[in-house]
Amino acid sequence: MTTERARVSLSVAPVYTGSELLAVMSARLLKDGQTVFAGVGIPLLAAILAQKTHAPGLTILFEGGVIGPFVEAGKLPPSTNEQRCSRRANMLVSITEVLLLLQRGYVDVGFMGGAQIDRFGNLNSSFIGDAENPKIRLPGTGGGNDIASLADMIVAMKHEKRRFVEKVDFITSPGFLDGGDTRAQAGLPAGGMFRVVTDLGILGFEAESRAMTVLALHPGVSADDIKANTGFDLPVPDDVEVTQAPTMDELAILRELDPERLYTA
Repeated sequence: MTTERARVSLSVAPVYTGSELLAVMSARLLKDGQTVFAGVGIPLLAAILAQKTHAPGLTILFEGGVIGPFVEAGKLPPSTNEQRCSRRANMLVSITEVLLLLQRGYVDVGFMGGAQIDRFGNLNSSFIGDAENPKIRLPGTGGGNDIASLADMIVAMKHEKRRFVEKVDFITSPGFLDGGDTRAQAGLPAGGMFRVVTDLGILGFEAESRAMTVLALHPGVSADDIKANTGFDLPVPDDVEVTQAPTMDELAILRELDPERLYTA
C-alpha cells in the first residue's frame, strides 16, 4: 500500500506560478561558461538556477559593477546597485568599466524585460502612447539600450496582446529594427534578439526576415492560445515542440532563493 501511494504521488505534476515558469524556461537557455548581464527579479533567479543546475561556470554581471555576485538564499537584492551584492563577489568595477566589458564583446547574453515588444524584437520601456503626451511613463533605458545593442538578448515577459504589438510606441532597446539586415545597416553588426520567453511559449526569430516565430509551446498551451494573445501575425509551425514542465528540483531551488515569493508569486 505504501509503495502504491508513493507511485501515485510521484505521478502528480508539480504546481507552479507563471513567474516560476518564466524563470525555469529562461534558465534552461543559459549555457555553462557564458557571461550574462542580469537584472534583479526573474533574470537573476534564472541565472542562479542555471548555476545550481547545468551551468556552474556561468558568470553573472550586474550593471552596478558587480561581477560574480554572491546571493544568499532568501536575500535577493532589490537593485543591481545593491551594495550587499558586492560581499564575496568575484570582482567590483565601475559602471563605466562594466559597459566597456560589454563593448569589447566579453558579455554573451543580456537579460531583460519590457512593456512592449514587436515582431522584430524591439523593446519599449520608455512610455506608452504619444511621445508628446504619453498615457504612461515607464522607467526608461538604464543600460538596456547598450546591452541590446551589443549582446544576444533573452527577454522574459508575460504574453499579452497589449505587450506583443505590431510596432512599439518607442524603441528603447533595439531588436532587429525593421527586420532583414536593417540592424546591421544601422551600425549594430553584433548581438540581437535571441529568445523571448513568455508564460505561453518560447519565441525565436527567423534567420532571413528576422520576424518573430514560435519555437515551442508550454504544456497545455495551443497555437490558438498564443495567437489570440499576440497583436500581430505570429507563425506557429505544425510540428511545434512542447517544453518540459518545471521539475520539482528546479522549483525547490527557486523557492529557496525567494521564500517570500517577492518575484515568483
